[in-house]
Amino acid sequence: MLNKKNSIRLWVPLTLVLLFAGCSETAKDVDAVGLSDAASVAAPADQKVDVNPLKNAYFGDTHIHTELSFDAFLFGTRRTPNDAYLFAKGAGIEHASGFEMKMKKPLDFLAVSDHAFYLGMMRELASANSPYSEEEMADAVRGATTPEGSQAGFAAVLGHMRRQSADTVDPIDDRSVARSAWQEIIEAAQRHNDPGNFTTFIAYEYTSSGSAFENLHRNVIFRGSEVPLQPYSRFDSINPEGLWAWMDEQRALGREALAIPHNSNGSNGWMFPMNNWAGEPIDVEYAQTRMRNEPLVENTQVKGTSDTHPLLSPNDEWADFEIMPLRIATDIASKPSGSYVREAYLNGLMIESKIGANPYKFGVIGASDTHNAAGSFEEDNYWSKTGVLDFEPYRRGSVPTPTSSPANPEYLDPASKYWGASGLAGVWAESNTREAIYDAMRRKETFSTSGPHIKLRFFAGFDFDQSLLNSTNSLEQAYANGVPMGSDLAVQGENSPSFYVWASQDPDTQPLQRLQIVKGWVEGGKTQEVVVDIACSDGQAVNAETGRCGDNGARVDITDCTVTPNKGDSELAAVWQDPNYDPAQKAFYYVRVLENPTCRWSTYDAIAAGVAPRPDMHATIQDRAWSSPIWLTQ
Repeated sequence: MLNKKNSIRLWVPLTLVLLFAGCSETAKDVDAVGLSDAASVAAPADQKVDVNPLKNAYFGDTHIHTELSFDAFLFGTRRTPNDAYLFAKGAGIEHASGFEMKMKKPLDFLAVSDHAFYLGMMRELASANSPYSEEEMADAVRGATTPEGSQAGFAAVLGHMRRQSADTVDPIDDRSVARSAWQEIIEAAQRHNDPGNFTTFIAYEYTSSGSAFENLHRNVIFRGSEVPLQPYSRFDSINPEGLWAWMDEQRALGREALAIPHNSNGSNGWMFPMNNWAGEPIDVEYAQTRMRNEPLVENTQVKGTSDTHPLLSPNDEWADFEIMPLRIATDIASKPSGSYVREAYLNGLMIESKIGANPYKFGVIGASDTHNAAGSFEEDNYWSKTGVLDFEPYRRGSVPTPTSSPANPEYLDPASKYWGASGLAGVWAESNTREAIYDAMRRKETFSTSGPHIKLRFFAGFDFDQSLLNSTNSLEQAYANGVPMGSDLAVQGENSPSFYVWASQDPDTQPLQRLQIVKGWVEGGKTQEVVVDIACSDGQAVNAETGRCGDNGARVDITDCTVTPNKGDSELAAVWQDPNYDPAQKAFYYVRVLENPTCRWSTYDAIAAGVAPRPDMHATIQDRAWSSPIWLTQ
């Protein structure tokens, strides 16, 4: 049996804690570092691209770290943006520990999004030819290629950061190095962008936080090749409202971009607050500015899923899914309220009822947040995210330490035991091009998955009926007579809307088990939510009393990860009406689709090691996909 004395706390890279805590940054004049100038790179030559007005599903990752990110370099990663794009297109690339990382199938689009602060600086410190090669921490950074070396590198950078203050000039905050690294990111994106076949986005991560390690990170994605000379970072301001103001300035100069918050689960309630940065109640200007700049949110990735939490959705049997309970890069608990997307949708309705604007009306995507330059999306092909620190199963806590005995197994207790093989962004776009995919993200016709390539459609309208399910032109009807995910649907008198939902499985993972609708609304001054099944696999009908599908009999043998054959469906579809619809209530609806269960990555680790699965980790998982909501408006 696992107990407290058999669980060993793994050393946490505390430099991340300090850097994310915002201890010494002050706002700087962005024009002084050339941010008003454009980095001009020629776009690829025009070529014929197939266009589907009914849209195709494209899968991608908007959250990739390479050796240019300070932490990825200290994790031992020595793969470049160029390597990340090769991996996304289906090639194998080398992990920091030496093995090959390769997916079962390629992605359709990718955005390398390295941290803007200290961008490229760790690589510069490690270079023997660099003017920084004699810095006090350089040897430690150079040696960050083993677990022990990685820890020493983090300790050295931590010591450097501790010596900085608001009144000092950080000697390794070299904006010319950052601009050079940013140019490398731009050039790699331009080189690999192949309209019609594979899309790249120029992007970066804005990495901010509160004073007690509350995660406020965002990825900034540019629509085209006209981008600033240097990205806005936490060295300019740790206030996300400063980022939005900068983005508005860039947009006025023709540099269109959007920001995507991530790991709200580790924000301790700061990601979706009821007040602004100054502590004042959210007003219309805040809501409009946030939605103009942040139309999407990342609700699933390797560091946990941020859809909802069992404490926030106690009547949702599937809420306990890949929950990471800690603030990022710490072992400190993160408060659920204010940290999860479904609650933010609900609070957005409440705020809108008071001020007439909703700051949390965003669509969803998934992403990997890999720091290996290669996302790990498959349960049976998992390499985690932090290079040399967690590539061995015992280092991520899934199997006993090599020195423990079978009679008394001991486990490390890292945050990575909560992590998952997730996630992917799904978009419905007319073509595989920057413009089409970006515009799909902007209009929120997006969905997220916990790793599989599940396809998910969701429409609402007042003229849908059951005939859509067998129609040869259902999509034409759905677009002509309704609105897709991410949209508003205006109430029409007492008429009740209908929702058309369709999903198909990833043929390389498990069949689908059920389709669900999640509804949220405000009633009597309080937020309410409900989850109902709307389509069941294996010919079952939804139980009218419970609103649930029955057990379809799908099981997993955790001794070898075999699954019950011939259970689940390759496609599920439904046309559904809300039996409790009230036209006087503003509401949102979104879809969740669940696969049959399969082994979690940690169980595959245990089988490979010849040991039983760790008793305090989930042995199985039901991978899933989530749609962006549709909002009913007055």
